[in-house]
Amino acid sequence: MNKEMKFATKAIHAGVEPDAATGAIMTPIYQTSTYAQPTPGEHKGYEYSRTQNPTRHALEKNLAALENGKHGLAFASGLASIDACMRLLNPGEEVISTNDLYGGTYRLYTKVHENYGLNFHFIGMDTPQHAEQYITEKTKMIWIETPTNPTMNIIDIKGFAELAKRHNILLVVDNTFASPYLQNPLDLGADIVMHSVTKYIGGHSDVVMGFLALNDDALQERLAFIQNSVGAVPGPMDSFLVLRGIKTLHLRIQRHCENGAVVAKWLKAHPKVDRMYWPGFEDHPNHEVAKEQMRDFGGMISFSLKGDKLEDAYRVVSKMEVFTLAESLGGVESLAGHPASMTHAAIPKEEREKTGVTDSLIRLSVGVEDVDDLIADLEQALS
Repeated sequence: MNKEMKFATKAIHAGVEPDAATGAIMTPIYQTSTYAQPTPGEHKGYEYSRTQNPTRHALEKNLAALENGKHGLAFASGLASIDACMRLLNPGEEVISTNDLYGGTYRLYTKVHENYGLNFHFIGMDTPQHAEQYITEKTKMIWIETPTNPTMNIIDIKGFAELAKRHNILLVVDNTFASPYLQNPLDLGADIVMHSVTKYIGGHSDVVMGFLALNDDALQERLAFIQNSVGAVPGPMDSFLVLRGIKTLHLRIQRHCENGAVVAKWLKAHPKVDRMYWPGFEDHPNHEVAKEQMRDFGGMISFSLKGDKLEDAYRVVSKMEVFTLAESLGGVESLAGHPASMTHAAIPKEEREKTGVTDSLIRLSVGVEDVDDLIADLEQALS
């Protein structure tokens, strides 16, 4: 696949070839656990589907191409892909992470990997200079989300990549909220890009999957060993569904961005809305960084209500009709969530409130419906 090929063409064609046996345009679902060998150890590149599967292989090549990466590894969930990254480290080593991140990531770090001797520092990442004071000889990885979940903080990927390289530290970027269409961290110097494929890449709320993209051959060998040894891999049917969804990724994200901008501006003017979190606003922290490293500002929005009452947030999200109250994000349908009681409930109240995840904070995943219907739904819910 030509690396200079434009994104939309890569989304449809990268890693995908007509089936050699039949000429089928769509990658077949290789629903098999094992493969015939004419003699012991002789095979056609596939031995056992935990190790490699042709449908998953096509997906991994496609997603790697979208992130301008050399290698791609698919996992059974986003958390499984994060867990694989943590297994690169040894007991006693440290990770510097943003203090505003997905609650499941926080739970994995503090309730699982801290038990095995890893140490984590959750800090504000407004600038690389602020983070540098936390680096010690034990620091082996910097983990960032940008935009962060759920207050949409923007972190300077290029700046943190330069910081990581000065100290010989791995930089991993959770690119879930932006998707490869809006942001490519490998191009900005990151070592590994992680995606919860469940979200925008899958895009239809019917698959749970994770993914890592990278360029370094030695690092890929280590992660592939972990992927195979631990076995947290997606099945061929899920891989097929994601391949199908990717073919419209660019079209979907364009509409998510268009609708997101309209909804964000409408909410900002509403008298019951207190704080708005959307990187497209000029007064959003690090807005200029977002303009530099993103192609658009995405369809994720968070806002808090005046008075900051839990019951007010519950009432608003429960009254929504077009927006569905549900976990997750990034599907074609619009979703609303209450981070304090849903996605970020694993984070202690005093810790989450330091980062702006207050009782009245509502997170919206703005879908691809007609934006007039979305505005009308928000209007009646807030009334």
